[in-house]
Amino acid sequence: MTRIIAVANQKGGVGKTTTTVNLAASLAAMKRRVLVVDLDPQGNATTGSGIDKRACARTVYHVLLGETTIAEVRVKSEAGGYDLVPANRELAGAEVELVDLPERETRLKDALAEALRQMRDALGAIADDYDFIFLDCPPSLSLLTLNGLCAADSVLIPMQCEYYALEGLSDLVQTVKKVRAHLNPSLEIEGLLRTMYDPRNTLAQNVAAELEKHFGDRLYRTVVPRNVRLAEAPSHGIPALKLEPQSKGALAYLALAGEVLRRMEARRAPATVTEPAPAAQAPHEEIP
Repeated sequence: MTRIIAVANQKGGVGKTTTTVNLAASLAAMKRRVLVVDLDPQGNATTGSGIDKRACARTVYHVLLGETTIAEVRVKSEAGGYDLVPANRELAGAEVELVDLPERETRLKDALAEALRQMRDALGAIADDYDFIFLDCPPSLSLLTLNGLCAADSVLIPMQCEYYALEGLSDLVQTVKKVRAHLNPSLEIEGLLRTMYDPRNTLAQNVAAELEKHFGDRLYRTVVPRNVRLAEAPSHGIPALKLEPQSKGALAYLALAGEVLRRMEARRAPATVTEPAPAAQAPHEEIP
């Protein structure tokens, strides 16, 4: 069963694209089939995957406008080991052009559903679909991000442990609630990931404690530290795992991939507890 995860946070510079590319590469290294959809007009996930965005004649922009399909647009990222639906600056125009189109919020959802259906038809009923599809959303609560949230099963939220990040997180949680209420009833929060973390910073420690208090097990245990290799890897067009496999950044995303897989297995496992479940704690009631 394919798990579609939107990597989103309206605050820029928190590591959304770094997380998308490196988590996808780590899962691919673990023999999982992964598709990355670049929904950011900056196209950073595209270049970070080793694909020249300027040479892409067809991108996710054309998919959203209904001019082509994902199967015709996707390319193989040899650097990351996963498939990619690229993006470039053309996507910036989609915000305006989508406004007057029917079902503008669900065009990506429909395109992904069609792509998965085509895969099953071509390979047979017993064939595996993608294990994971990651949607790298732009740093804003735009129509592109809304398409990502409508198409996704869940939202992975990378964030720095600082005050402004907490304010942005509150806004994003409210957006997730609204999308769940009106457009995508099954949308949930996959998890919160602490990125660029410096344990020597007292503020970072305090914010991390607040996140753990209010989000509990939705907060990933894995913490991604500040790491030079993570910053250098995009300039080489490869994930940190390929640049320096033993770097702290690469090891952190490998650990995160393992945690994501364990959560998937736990979600699919049949319940073994027969006693009634305890009432949800108050902080968790605030989260969709």
